Amino acid sequence: MEYAKMRAIAEDLGAYAERLEGAWSVEIGPSGPVLAMVRPSKRHEGTVRRICKQLDAQLPTTHPGYICANGPEIEHPAIGRMRRPDAVVIPERVLDEEGLAVDATQALAVIEIVSPSNPDNDYSEKLADYPAMGIPHYMIVDPRTGTIEVHSEPCKGRYSQKEPYIFGDSVPFGPWIVETSDFRRYGRDEGGRPGPAGG
Repeated sequence: MEYAKMRAIAEDLGAYAERLEGAWSVEIGPSGPVLAMVRPSKRHEGTVRRICKQLDAQLPTTHPGYICANGPEIEHPAIGRMRRPDAVVIPERVLDEEGLAVDATQALAVIEIVSPSNPDNDYSEKLADYPAMGIPHYMIVDPRTGTIEVHSEPCKGRYSQKEPYIFGDSVPFGPWIVETSDFRRYGRDEGGRPGPAGG
């Protein structure tokens, strides 16, 4: 199916989702448009905010005019993909443009916080889609395990470099550093003991 048709279906799904209870997200993956319920926990959202704040503090020095944004869709019509990363580094000016999605070629980096309900998506489909989109840096933060993967150097549809880290590390991410000592795992309280279920 050509991308324009998939995009039209995705927009129809998005309009339908607005009438449903709860929060929903539409993406275009390898099997076409997908509507999925989004239920990010407070710890998921807290991690996204910490990363965005840290990158926003460094971007004026490394890439003036860029921001770390939470939420915009990114698309690459040539490969038929549209994704909504938890955070993406893009030029701030693109948020003033017409349309719904940001051209993926504008993105310097994407960040995904692994969901307990659908962890494979970040480690498989998106790990294939983001390098195919030409996005230079991809960080996967996994609060289930307290681990982090940094992928870089997209080449022939995959990332050729992968560096593993754990919560508490100072994580090199492209030209930036992400401090992770305040990151929280799902199901654990601040002292590291198991906490209430649900993260």
